[in-house]
Amino acid sequence: MNGIKINIETNVNIRYNDGTPRTVCPAGPAGVPASTRKDEISMKNKKAAVRPESVDVLIVGYGPVGAALAALLGRYGVTALVVDKVPEVVLMPRAIALDNEALRILQMAGLDDASFARITIPEVRMRSPFLGQFGYVNTSGSIDGHPKLVTFYQPELEHALRRQAESFASVRFEGGTELLAFEQADNGVEAELKGADGVRRRVTARYLVGADGASSRVRTLIGMDFEGQTYAEDWLIVDAAQRGEKAIDHVEFICNPERPTPHMPAPGGRERWEFKLQPGETREQMERPEKIAELLRPWVDPSELVIERKAVYRFHARCCDRFQQGRVFLVGDAAHITPPFVGQGLVAGLRDVANLGWKLAWVLQGRAAPALLDSYDEERRPHARKMINLARFMGYLVMPRNRPVAVAVHGAMRAAGLLPPLRRQLQELEIKPANRFDSGCFLRGRTRSGLHRGGWLPQDLVRQDGRIRLSDDVLGDHLTLVGFGVDPRPLLDEVTRARWEACDGRFLQIGLRGQGPGPATSFAEDMSSDQLVPGVPRGWVAAVRPDRVVMHDGPAGEALDMVRDCLQVLAGRISPQY
Repeated sequence: MNGIKINIETNVNIRYNDGTPRTVCPAGPAGVPASTRKDEISMKNKKAAVRPESVDVLIVGYGPVGAALAALLGRYGVTALVVDKVPEVVLMPRAIALDNEALRILQMAGLDDASFARITIPEVRMRSPFLGQFGYVNTSGSIDGHPKLVTFYQPELEHALRRQAESFASVRFEGGTELLAFEQADNGVEAELKGADGVRRRVTARYLVGADGASSRVRTLIGMDFEGQTYAEDWLIVDAAQRGEKAIDHVEFICNPERPTPHMPAPGGRERWEFKLQPGETREQMERPEKIAELLRPWVDPSELVIERKAVYRFHARCCDRFQQGRVFLVGDAAHITPPFVGQGLVAGLRDVANLGWKLAWVLQGRAAPALLDSYDEERRPHARKMINLARFMGYLVMPRNRPVAVAVHGAMRAAGLLPPLRRQLQELEIKPANRFDSGCFLRGRTRSGLHRGGWLPQDLVRQDGRIRLSDDVLGDHLTLVGFGVDPRPLLDEVTRARWEACDGRFLQIGLRGQGPGPATSFAEDMSSDQLVPGVPRGWVAAVRPDRVVMHDGPAGEALDMVRDCLQVLAGRISPQY
């Protein structure tokens, strides 16, 4: 970013020496404090005495979403600087639930079952004071090698993610560091940071990612306002410690119009309750020890009560109309806020970084055209909105306005459970929107293989070199051409194979249990009880992205054209349609 000419009189006429104009990040919507605008003007007027530090990606925010992105970028070999105003992990639990998709993404980032404690939740119950149990969700069992639902302790997860991210030499964290302003140019982003010592400095990055939460400074600076409305009701969150064997082993929602109360266990002998505030109740009243003891008396003897955390929150249901502006991206709560009723807040942020991380790496390392990054918003925003809408629907069940509404809604839910199709939708989580894209970086089309282009490749146990592993661990951090019952490598000519490998493309053959490997291609035996992909025929091939999304699939005879099409999509030369 050398050779910048600045017209000090206007503060906005910024050009390169060759005359190319620089795109300046807008100051945000009206109402941004004058001090913010002064920071930006000061930055524009400051002449560069020292060459700015340079990184591939600057991540603002080091909560679980920012840390997960840093860990993924580290695995891909991307240089990343992570900054956060808070120097250490906040030792207060906030998020508490993860589903199988979130656990699979954490597996991609390098975390395993031993990385942090979790409690597997076998069921979710919904109870009415008038009708008894009217709803039930079966969360026992697993999907893609992970439990359907677990609870966890957020500080422990954040420590695990930070350890993983900082194990890579290419990732560095600076705590107590604040983003003041930034400018976008054709070849990068120049940001001004202020350290804990008050010293300001400039950093250049090819891309900037805002993972800085619901009050995102990055979102404000790009003027990307939230859409949607906040809930009118406030909720008191109470986390109790030292519950041990007294804690429940499932999740329950007590759907009382007078005081809706979700209740669940957490690792380390913890238990959480959430109480909806009634009209006229204040934060100060609700957080008093005697009030908390009163609320918890049906479950806990006040003499045994050990409060770990208490806080009043207002739940939100909001989503930006874009998750990207130029070289700046929003992830997690900076991009969307999901009410907690289906436990998808943190999960949605993890989906964001799994989708964005590999795309940043492939563009930065010259394996794909910059146009690939446009597919992040195209793929993620529609699904994020669907999850917000599901959470709002569940909120209507949990928070009935009055007794007649509660009896009508909960009675209808109980009746629906008597009909098999509706029962599957509600009890087996089929109501949950599939993490499957309508458009984006994949070749659209339908096949009879059991695979879904734009959706995840299923995961299960495989055996490779005598070791039984989850199949994602065999796929690794690469594009992979997977052959089911066929070696995919010989299906390509020498030139196409070399182009695939230049994009960090690998080859994997999935064979039947008991089959042996071929002479050259990586081989794994399918150890699942049925098939890794139920219904996939032998001799089928799939191109799989590093985030486990199926990019293309077809019979072995079409593999050469499939790979050529995928390479064209990555190069930005053809539209991903089929």
